[in-house]
Amino acid sequence: MTLNLTPDELLSTTRAVRRRLDLTRPVPRELIEECVDLAVQAPTGRNRQRWHFLVVTEPAQRRAVADLFLRALPLAIGQPLTERDVWRMNYHAGSTDRVFDGLRHLADNIHRVPAFVIPGVEGRTDHAPVAVQAGAWGSILPAVWSFMLAARARGLGTVWTTAQGPLERELSEVLGVPYDEVMLAAFIPLAFTLGTGFKPAPRIPRAEVLHWERW
Repeated sequence: MTLNLTPDELLSTTRAVRRRLDLTRPVPRELIEECVDLAVQAPTGRNRQRWHFLVVTEPAQRRAVADLFLRALPLAIGQPLTERDVWRMNYHAGSTDRVFDGLRHLADNIHRVPAFVIPGVEGRTDHAPVAVQAGAWGSILPAVWSFMLAARARGLGTVWTTAQGPLERELSEVLGVPYDEVMLAAFIPLAFTLGTGFKPAPRIPRAEVLHWERW
């Protein structure tokens, strides 16, 4: 069963869900497969279709992957911020505090999340020119966003994290991924949500992000 959301509602209420994941309810395989079927309908550069979706639900494998998430997280969030980053993050009072509270809750409960989805894309872009990187990320990102929208429409919550980054090679070994050939793009916890009502998030004004004709 899908939620009765208009396209605009779906696009404006697909949130990064950290606190409101139902940690007690398994996610049926068929729902995940439906989301993947929709994800691979996303546009892709030159029709290369280099997507892969690794889904982890088996308890022992989930534990191994969750342990990696916890070890990688402090390394992933330690990246430096610019003044502009800090301004955007704090434009709405308390919003960043809520994000980090949610992240702490997710980390404390990561072993209880019923499913992990780890998207991959064929071809590594380490130290590659921007044009090569843009081609790779421009292929996998639309597919993953389509997956997340499809999940939201089915009452499932997701959150895109990049916690796998610092320990990607180790995670590839755990998952049996050929590291030299496939890049793990994200680490996405997946679960039913506690309630299905989500609202649009506060954002910086349109005038700060919209440019006409030139910067």
